[in-house]
Amino acid sequence: MKCLRILFTLTLLTTFCTITAQQQDTQAAKDETLVGQFKELERKSGNYRANGIRYEVVKVGDLYRIKGNIFDSINTANATIKDLSATITSNKAEIEDLNSKLQETTNNLNNVTEEKDSMSFFGALVSKGTYKLILWSIIFGLLLFLILFVYKYRNSNYLTHQAKTALADLEKEYEQHRRRALEREQKISRQLQDELNRQKNK
Repeated sequence: MKCLRILFTLTLLTTFCTITAQQQDTQAAKDETLVGQFKELERKSGNYRANGIRYEVVKVGDLYRIKGNIFDSINTANATIKDLSATITSNKAEIEDLNSKLQETTNNLNNVTEEKDSMSFFGALVSKGTYKLILWSIIFGLLLFLILFVYKYRNSNYLTHQAKTALADLEKEYEQHRRRALEREQKISRQLQDELNRQKNK
């Protein structure tokens, strides 16, 4: 008898635990989405026919609960949409600000690059290639001027040397001519004196 009681108690406990576990599994497996709730409502609803028309019988409490859940979902969705719209607006403003800063940075970078690649020449910015071309043109022009100056100087020096040599030769020739003229004059003077002396002696 005691064994039967124990066996009966164990059977009841096992059945109770099994039912409880099934209920927990069923509750755990319930789909809490709106689609799942509508399916559950359809499953629980009954139907009947009257005058050839089929009617579905739904618990008003379940209907109100689903209706409340729908409005809650709509309100949550609207709030999420507002939050997302505000976030999108904020992100757009931030993107525009970042684009503006990027454009400003790009302009500054272009200016710095242009200044780096340019040189100031008499207050005007010119590219390094143009600056080098101008600089080498000036150097080449000065070099040509120097060569021309040296050529003219040497030519002038040569002409001066020739002129000095010619002048020295001329002076020498003039000196010789003067000496010859002086000698002639002295000779004529002597001849004249001799003739005068001769005339006196007669």
